[in-house]
Amino acid sequence: MAERRPDRWLGPGHHQEFWDWCAKGELRLQRCASCGGISWPVVNTCEFCGSDTLAWEAMSGRGTITSWCTFERDYYRGMLPIPWDTILVELEEGPLFLSNPKGFSWKDITVGMPVKLAFIECEDSGGTYQLPVFEKA
Repeated sequence: MAERRPDRWLGPGHHQEFWDWCAKGELRLQRCASCGGISWPVVNTCEFCGSDTLAWEAMSGRGTITSWCTFERDYYRGMLPIPWDTILVELEEGPLFLSNPKGFSWKDITVGMPVKLAFIECEDSGGTYQLPVFEKA
């Protein structure tokens, strides 16, 4: 059964392409053909050089935790169980990716802890989708 989540950003730009790759079980981010920089979150032009020659490149799904936060207030009016954890993962390819832990909590986290990509089925007002999360490597 899909977890109910707050609405994703599905606005203008290439956001839907990101979610389409996730639906296929792939974490892909935009790499610039001009300078090689990887942009995240989704952009229309490279954040490093301004080029619009961006292509979706598969990420390894490996990374390390650089920080985390545990929310103890009900910001989403009962939608998420309290407390809920977020993690900041530095992907092997360099970008920082804000996500949720799968199968562990803040009690288990250490800076530099290796993690690997997983997906969980979620739903919001836009429908069901695959959310990239991270589990212990």
